[in-house]
Amino acid sequence: MRFSVYQESNIGGRKVNQDRMGYSFTRDALLLLLADGMGGHIQGDAAATIAMQTIASLFQRNANPYVKKPERFLEESFFAAHREIHRYRAINNLPETPRTTIVACLIQHNTAFWAHCGDSRLYWMRNGQILMRTRDHSRIETLIAQGKVDPSERDTHPERNKLFNCLGAPNMPIVEISRNASLQAGDVMLLCSDGLWSILPDHQLAHALQNNTIVRAVPQLVNSAASIAGKTSDNVTALAMMWEGGDGSDDVNSITTNVLPIGAVTTTIEAPRHADLESADLYDDNDIERAIEEIRNAIEKSSKVTGKG
Repeated sequence: MRFSVYQESNIGGRKVNQDRMGYSFTRDALLLLLADGMGGHIQGDAAATIAMQTIASLFQRNANPYVKKPERFLEESFFAAHREIHRYRAINNLPETPRTTIVACLIQHNTAFWAHCGDSRLYWMRNGQILMRTRDHSRIETLIAQGKVDPSERDTHPERNKLFNCLGAPNMPIVEISRNASLQAGDVMLLCSDGLWSILPDHQLAHALQNNTIVRAVPQLVNSAASIAGKTSDNVTALAMMWEGGDGSDDVNSITTNVLPIGAVTTTIEAPRHADLESADLYDDNDIERAIEEIRNAIEKSSKVTGKG
């Protein structure tokens, strides 16, 4: 594999940066992660950190040197992160459970898989065009899908900040998994928090990433969004990856994984191995059946929303 990757975060007008981002890779697999701790609840930054560490730990365990069942891995690692956040609440005797949105992208064998909970987004871009982006798990997107609200109201509607899905909520998260995406050289994957996409329109994101390297485009976009929003700016975070496949490249920022020994993992995510994750069977059938039942119940209750600060 050969790719370039760049990430940046700006605290904006907030006292604490509750966004987290990072990536891990082996010889044959790359995992991109971004989480946005929910400010409407306590310790959103802790929830985001726990989610990142848990999913990265499981990637390191399962990417040998690639993940055998990528879609199932994404779903089960999200469930594991959700459980870890609840365990953190119990251990620390918190009055409520911290919450976070999450988006992840797993790339291997020239194919990308992604999953998300909440309104942290992934954009798949090619030649300045957005081929696909995740749909926010928000009240406003539900109303638009139902035809009750015009899409033009997406940025101004009073329900725009209300989410019905995240990690850390009382019910199990609804993990939305993408279809497989076959990558071509030059494709860009952008993961970002709502502090970026709520300020800059999609076409501006695509234009910037087409006309600049990701090393230049990402900081420009992040700083531009924070500047436009000013004192009211949310945390602004972006992580972009440009795919180069297996071909050679003169870009000094490119990463070539073929030189890595099998079993080696490189990561920017501090990912301590939790004891219960070490002994857990990631794909326990009974757990999966219980999770599926809880997801069905959660979908039925999806009209119940939670505010996001």
